[in-house]
Amino acid sequence: MTITLPPLPYPTGALEPHISRSTIEHHYGQHHAAYVARTNELLAKSKSADRSLLEIMRASHISGENALFNVAAQAWNHEFYWNSMHPDSGGLPSGAIAALIDKDFGNYQSFASELRMSAMGQFGSGWVWVVLNGARLDIVRSANADNPIVYGLVPLLTIDVWEHAYYLDYQHQRARYLTDVIEHLLNWDFANSNIKAADNPTVARSAGRNTTRDQRSTAMAG
Repeated sequence: MTITLPPLPYPTGALEPHISRSTIEHHYGQHHAAYVARTNELLAKSKSADRSLLEIMRASHISGENALFNVAAQAWNHEFYWNSMHPDSGGLPSGAIAALIDKDFGNYQSFASELRMSAMGQFGSGWVWVVLNGARLDIVRSANADNPIVYGLVPLLTIDVWEHAYYLDYQHQRARYLTDVIEHLLNWDFANSNIKAADNPTVARSAGRNTTRDQRSTAMAG
């Protein structure tokens, strides 16, 4: 099975002025595309061929095929990241994600502050994720290509904190990039669709939610 580069969910200039067209062209057209191409190269030598990208990511993690996992996870993470933002989103959340934020963080301001602090606390390259941990909304971060799905969590949103995600627009100012994404671009509709999908037992099992709490806590940083 050949993995293809999915189209962006919006034009390359749609996230301006917060993320420039040149950043999207570089990030999506070079970095994301390279992860897809490298995944296909490694699939020819792997036991994970003829599976979806999600299945390849999970199977290569279980089998210890680290090189394949790294590129497949990065391909999956990037697709999820593009969908976690939208030019017509941002602002205060609504729907199921808003109810979870109020239940588990008290209010949106506390949630946004913790999301920003967690992302700033990721040393080096990685991701910050808004996830379902059972019935609870959590914020976790992962290094390099790591993904919360393989630890039994259900991702709802992510922000890429690899330097190539923001350097052309913000240089070393990760905090300013995070503020702009959180305040103006987070796609609450996408989060709500992921919450709805997680209510489906088949979807929950495919995300690996049978992983134990101890396995989750040792693998993902909060």
